[in-house]
Amino acid sequence: MAILAPASFGRLTVSSRAQVRVRVSASANLRTSVDWVKETSSFFEQDKRPIMLFDGVCNLCNGGVKFVRDHDHKRSIRFEALQSEAGKKLLMRSGRAPDDISSVVLVEKDRSYIKSEAVLKIMEYIDLPFPQLAFFLQFAPLFVRDFLYENVANNRYAMFGRSDSCEI
Repeated sequence: MAILAPASFGRLTVSSRAQVRVRVSASANLRTSVDWVKETSSFFEQDKRPIMLFDGVCNLCNGGVKFVRDHDHKRSIRFEALQSEAGKKLLMRSGRAPDDISSVVLVEKDRSYIKSEAVLKIMEYIDLPFPQLAFFLQFAPLFVRDFLYENVANNRYAMFGRSDSCEI
């Protein structure tokens, strides 16, 4: 009796008593076997607002969330820490590793944004004059915006510190 399985999954052995044993190799990428858009669709069933994923222990990130909250009078953005279970699922929905806390991520129902694109998209949702500022900043080349973003993001703990737990 033969059962076919994807080569990247591992070895599948079937004994004569129809017991199935699976040996998974260390290099198997199990994230691809789950449809994370479908798995996280419940996040957008009742509430269509985008979700801003942020590093919950980063003082700069917590300050950014407070800034967005203070300038989002329509409450058009929700917030979730990257380290939370929901945050990890939404990261995988966005094609990122569940432990990747290197970037702010804005997750909309049909699309996700990272790094400087996430910041610009968040600016479009909050009150004036930020949508207009985002409009002009989008003309800066992406590699320049992301270079600046990554320099701040890579040094955020040294520059702004970190907290023991998420303050939001």
